[in-house]
Amino acid sequence: MADTGIFATTAEVQRKVGAGVSATANVEAFINDFMCQAESLINVYCRYNFSDNYSTLNVDVKCLLKEVASNIAAIYVIQYDFTNINSRTEAEDRINVLRDAALRGLAILRDKKNQDFMTGE
Repeated sequence: MADTGIFATTAEVQRKVGAGVSATANVEAFINDFMCQAESLINVYCRYNFSDNYSTLNVDVKCLLKEVASNIAAIYVIQYDFTNINSRTEAEDRINVLRDAALRGLAILRDKKNQDFMTGE
């Protein structure tokens, strides 16, 4: 199976999840599904279809999309099953760090002035 996401790869998500996550959820098939959901969420939240216009975006925008999408997908992997993570608190801390970064990125992407700058309009 190959990566089907546009914004980020399975390996990029796996680097963010940390140790002890579910072996079931931390595989390409699950991460492809999580990435699809994250990309759709980003596009709808920002009211701009970055997926359709991805090839025209500059590298800075692509890297920001990669950050946000991989953070969201990593949250899905972590929350799938906390059983093998040292503690629930550790899992929640990981999720909080990823969520904060995702929300920061979403705010930047959603701002119309930033979108105009990013898309060259």
